[in-house]
Amino acid sequence: METLHRPIIGDSRSMEDLPDNSIDLVVTSPPYPMIEMWDPIFSSLHPKVTTLLEKGEGPKAFEAMHKILDDVWKECYRVLKPGRFACINIGDATRTIKEQFSLYTNHARILSAAQTLGFSSLPCILWRKQTNAPNKFMGSGMLPAGAYVTLEHEYILILRKGPKREFGREADKQNRRASALFWEERNAWFSDIWFDIKGTGQSLGDKTARKRSGAYPFELAHRLINMYSVRGDQVLDPFLGTGTTMAAAMAANRNSVGYELDASLGPAISAMADTVDVTVAQMIRQRLIRHITFVIERMEARGPLKHKNRPYGFPVMTAQERELVFNTPMAVTQTVDHQYKVTYDSLPQKEFCQDWSKILASKEAGQVVTAMEKVSTPKKGFKQRELF
Repeated sequence: METLHRPIIGDSRSMEDLPDNSIDLVVTSPPYPMIEMWDPIFSSLHPKVTTLLEKGEGPKAFEAMHKILDDVWKECYRVLKPGRFACINIGDATRTIKEQFSLYTNHARILSAAQTLGFSSLPCILWRKQTNAPNKFMGSGMLPAGAYVTLEHEYILILRKGPKREFGREADKQNRRASALFWEERNAWFSDIWFDIKGTGQSLGDKTARKRSGAYPFELAHRLINMYSVRGDQVLDPFLGTGTTMAAAMAANRNSVGYELDASLGPAISAMADTVDVTVAQMIRQRLIRHITFVIERMEARGPLKHKNRPYGFPVMTAQERELVFNTPMAVTQTVDHQYKVTYDSLPQKEFCQDWSKILASKEAGQVVTAMEKVSTPKKGFKQRELF
């Protein structure tokens, strides 16, 4: 089992490398219009942006920036297969221009553009980042009525091209079953508000490069890929940055392709690929441990579970989880055409393939989980730091 991952240095407003209807999922976070750190990017693509900002014409600058993104969303719609999804992480912006403070609703503008292209807009996710201190206030402070609320959430827009995806062949149905989520994950991940993911970005040695990277957390991309695609699917990120989406695709046994204008971020992508196998192995362990912990607590509260996962042997809540399996990346190699090839262990993690019926029936279950949790985290791996 292997997957291929292709970073492309280029402009995603024209993704000529990708044929029509060739992508299964888009997961991305574009530069945010009207966030000052992204002004140079938008200005380099459309000189009129600088002129409008200097004149203090905020709404017109906002629209000019989004006109640039519109071309990317048009390309995403072209390359997506029918029935597939685009997940776009975007935050609104607050900015004072010529002493006029305003909110610029990036999420609403992108939704409008996407619906015009033909996307169906599905219920979105509010990502509550909680990055500000609890005592932080803005505007007039304690005095009415000039204060304004802090902006501490972002949106994850969920868009679909065409009707619902079908899995007609038996091989496709089996692959879908192997790609399933745990019941408890499904309940948490498909909530419309995410509280548990902090605003972090991949660590970069170059401070200048780090300022240019608005990387979202690995966990955010990994969830979306698992929620809206199956193993072997092709994932696209038109704003690849430091490669977080690509890393998440590697972790989830998906193929990927990504576009990035800034060639100087190439070393960060290479560093990600060099460490992702060890990092993902630890992530899979933690995911399995969380499930076993859930099983123990659920059985103590409500008794035995009805279903059993076939590869691992532990209980699961539903029949749809019986074939779920995780394959650990064994090696990441770079090909001659500058792609990354990931090979996976075809077997489930031996550590978790035990006689769980016997363990859970005894008093040793908690001790087994505690022993698993004490296994040291590998030193090799990409780290995350606070971004905002």
